[in-house]
Amino acid sequence: MKLKNVLIAVNDVEQSRQFYSDLFGLDLVLDNDGNMILTDGLVLQDKKIWKKCLGKDIIPESNSCELYFEESDIGGFVERLEAYYPEVQYVNRLMTHSWGQKVVRFYNPDENLIEVGTPM
Repeated sequence: MKLKNVLIAVNDVEQSRQFYSDLFGLDLVLDNDGNMILTDGLVLQDKKIWKKCLGKDIIPESNSCELYFEESDIGGFVERLEAYYPEVQYVNRLMTHSWGQKVVRFYNPDENLIEVGTPM
């Protein structure tokens, strides 16, 4: 068995596609009317579709999971983040853990948690 994709519910799939393209260089693989598959296995699904599928409300800023990315040039990434999305809501600004890894945590426009860290 193989993990194929990770799906996140979003308010606006096109806005989210642009966000992940701007910051992470992810490209569109498939656009299936409210369900976009991006490179690296990230799936963006319209919250209305996801809510209908689950029969439950979507809980923004639930903090129950995060998308984790690694970036060698973490300073350059933070500059790009602040240039493209100056209104970003941080959980923690760029910091260094006791083991030496530099990380930044923030929410995407749909309040899904993202962490970007230097490679371990």
